Amino acid sequence: MKWNIAVLMLLVLISLVGCKQDTKTADTSAAYTVTDIQGTKVTIPAKPKRILTMSMSTDEMMLGLVEPERMVAVNSLLDDPSSSNMVELGKQVPTKIKYPSVEEIAALQPDLVIEPDWGDLSRVAALRDLGIPVVVCKGPKNLQDIKETITLLAQAVGEPQRGDILLKKMDEKLGEIKAKVAEIPQSERKSVLLISLMKDYGGAGCAFDEACQLAGVINGAAAAGIQNGQIMTKEKMVDINPDFLFLPSYNNHGEVDINRIRSEYINDPGLQGMKAIKNGALLMPDEGYIYNCSQDFVFAVQEIAYRVYGDKFKLEPQQYLSAVER
Repeated sequence: MKWNIAVLMLLVLISLVGCKQDTKTADTSAAYTVTDIQGTKVTIPAKPKRILTMSMSTDEMMLGLVEPERMVAVNSLLDDPSSSNMVELGKQVPTKIKYPSVEEIAALQPDLVIEPDWGDLSRVAALRDLGIPVVVCKGPKNLQDIKETITLLAQAVGEPQRGDILLKKMDEKLGEIKAKVAEIPQSERKSVLLISLMKDYGGAGCAFDEACQLAGVINGAAAAGIQNGQIMTKEKMVDINPDFLFLPSYNNHGEVDINRIRSEYINDPGLQGMKAIKNGALLMPDEGYIYNCSQDFVFAVQEIAYRVYGDKFKLEPQQYLSAVER
């Protein structure tokens, strides 16, 4: 009897070891490696199911590549209609983050973290020491950056074909807009000036400037030689004298008094001679579009054209591109 029990236990142990080895083999065969923008080769054990990205733009890209249930958390503004073009998708991810610490990130138990290079890179090593795969990507500043980042993120989540689909959709939308813009004579092209809560944003070299170019709209700041990162004075605004002013609408879930900020410009005695103010050409474009640095940058182009040139470019709110089958 004892001998039979011993043999039986030995067979069970052999079986368990075999199962463990089979599981390990399966996990290894599902693993893949991507190289991030820092040249680091990051091994990802299997397609991640608890993804965390550290910026709103990378959240938006990721939600164009994977189902919301594969996101463990998203930026706190993703369900704010004054800032996001993905409100309903944002609502489908219950956990919201702002500036999480390493400890807070680890507590979410992500199986992939995406860190843009404009973020806090000091936490990358700490997260990797905890065994969490971290891929560093570009913090996109223009259309080319966006496309390269989508490709990298698609590889990181094991969905390269979805990345290709998303890029194709971007090109198709931009092609549609370009064809319509080509019909606007140069003599009828209008100028705009962006009033941003980020006072040094909007000059030459930023995503907004590129979107204006693609929309057939003259970015007054760039035309006046102001580079992105330079603060535009009110005296310079008068010199630029644009056809339209783009006023801010961001309110951070109602916490920011946006009317007070707008009035600083609209009611400023020194600006009353500006063409845009005299003509009442004061527009509040959808900031979920015009500040977008994801695949939905294409809607930034369309939104600018729509606000300036009208219904030929009509754009409904909450539009986004996705490669996820729905």
